[in-house]
Amino acid sequence: MRATHHRLTRRAGRRRVLAAGLLAATLAFTAACTDSGDDKPSSWQGNGGESAPKAAATITEPQADASDVPASTGITFTTKDAEETTVELKDASGKAVEGKLAADGKSWVPAGALEYGEKYTATVTATGDDGKPATATSAFTVMPKPDKQVRITSFLGDDQVVGVGMPLIVRFGRAVPEDYRDDVQRRMTVTATPAQEGIWHWASPTEVRYRPKEFWKSGTTISYRVQAGGLPMGDGWYGRSDLTVDIKIGPSVVMQVDNRTKRMTVTRDGKVVKTIPVSLGKKKTPSSSGTMVVIEKLRKTVFDTMEELGPEEGYRTKIDYAQRLTWGGEFIHAAPWSEGQQGSVNVSHGCVNVSMANGAWLFANTRVGDPITVKGTERRLQNGNGWTDWNMSWDEYVKGSALPYEEPEATPSAEATPDETPSVDPTP
Repeated sequence: MRATHHRLTRRAGRRRVLAAGLLAATLAFTAACTDSGDDKPSSWQGNGGESAPKAAATITEPQADASDVPASTGITFTTKDAEETTVELKDASGKAVEGKLAADGKSWVPAGALEYGEKYTATVTATGDDGKPATATSAFTVMPKPDKQVRITSFLGDDQVVGVGMPLIVRFGRAVPEDYRDDVQRRMTVTATPAQEGIWHWASPTEVRYRPKEFWKSGTTISYRVQAGGLPMGDGWYGRSDLTVDIKIGPSVVMQVDNRTKRMTVTRDGKVVKTIPVSLGKKKTPSSSGTMVVIEKLRKTVFDTMEELGPEEGYRTKIDYAQRLTWGGEFIHAAPWSEGQQGSVNVSHGCVNVSMANGAWLFANTRVGDPITVKGTERRLQNGNGWTDWNMSWDEYVKGSALPYEEPEATPSAEATPDETPSVDPTP
């Protein structure tokens, strides 16, 4: 974590509190040694004769009277001997700000970014088993609106229905420095119904993804949020705004391709619904073995490799029912020219060739995010060549998180559709 001016100030504050504590201890010792003149036990008196609250509360961030506070700030606090703790944040007009306690119970996060340049007052109330409340307050001012803001986007949009292998993908308009990623990830939440265990994984400094431990359950509804408005992202940059996306998972359609049999087996919600002959990549251009997901679907497109491979080896071919699997150009697609070899010989340039009829059926029955596993070829899938989140083991995936992973005690509750471009750079 980064050291800040506020943290250094807070340590000095602790020394002042300690000094006051020593003075109180001295006074207590003197009182205990003074004869009260009767048989009643001595006690501290105050507040109309009532003893002090047993509980105590302290606000550690933002510091009282702090200015230039980020608009993303939460209220960080500590309590002692508290049976119940409440947090309230009000603006200058006295209007309460919505928010909730963080998962660790040590901070409170507003529901959205605070207003730039505005003043707020935070109040933390701790109540002990004696029923007496103790309060701590901190008034602070939010920084002016920054000039340098980072745009945050989602690959998926609201109300999309995607496959069970679909990772949640969030992109940043600028690289997030490594020592800021934990703060960003703390502001990223996923709520799934039914609940599933999952984690965020930084695929690059500008992209973070989320996947569950196992494929999403069919019919799952998902809401994911990035509360990044006003959040510091390094070098004087701040998140531009919050982002919330609501999607749904469709039926569980899973494709398995075996090079040995030259067959694709398609299951829907666990039941085999179709077996399809295929032709994979020939030895010079083998298909990749591994688990991929459908990235985009193109009813009609053109595969053009003339610029890449030159006039002698390149080609420009019209393609039907194309479903992209890798950035390197591997697709599932209809290939009427190889129907005679499908099921027996590999003749493609790395793609999964199927007949026109089977290509049409697959296109009608699959979605972006549906997983496909190819096995038994001469080449392994390279992680990063497509959405290869499922090509990693769970232990490997967890290593990409900026926060430590904790095994849950119980299962927790947990920008656009790809353009259909007329020309792509594939290997059919």
